[in-house]
Amino acid sequence: MNENFDEIDRRILNALQQDAAQTNAELAQTVHVSPPTCLRRVKQLTESGVIERQVAIVSPEKVGARLTAIVEITLDVQASDRMDEFEARVAGEEAVLQCYRVSPGPDFVLIVQVADMPAYHALAHRLFATQTNVRNVKAYFSTFRSKFETRISV
Repeated sequence: MNENFDEIDRRILNALQQDAAQTNAELAQTVHVSPPTCLRRVKQLTESGVIERQVAIVSPEKVGARLTAIVEITLDVQASDRMDEFEARVAGEEAVLQCYRVSPGPDFVLIVQVADMPAYHALAHRLFATQTNVRNVKAYFSTFRSKFETRISV
């Protein structure tokens, strides 16, 4: 927990994580500060990088991205430049929503969202099968999402 946050910052962050579409006046009323104070605080939190960006959360099923895969990747060579190369390759794929370097076990864990199994196979072929440095791929396919949250407790 960042000790530079005060209670107002925490209330602002919690309120924005619930609904980032509210106006500054609505946010100020929610967190019990004046609109100018609220605007200044949000600007400071954004400029300091605490607030990375504000986005809309889209329902995957309603836009045709019905298949979620959690994919473990192990590389043949784990040199820093080869790890960076793999990360750059997956960063260019829109279907890869998240990429984590992990330890121990595989080198990477990816969260992938695609339309269906043929779309996953095409992605797997592009990212894994044709790459000489990918040693092992293990994919898990979600059958039901029981929880999805983007909120971080502050």
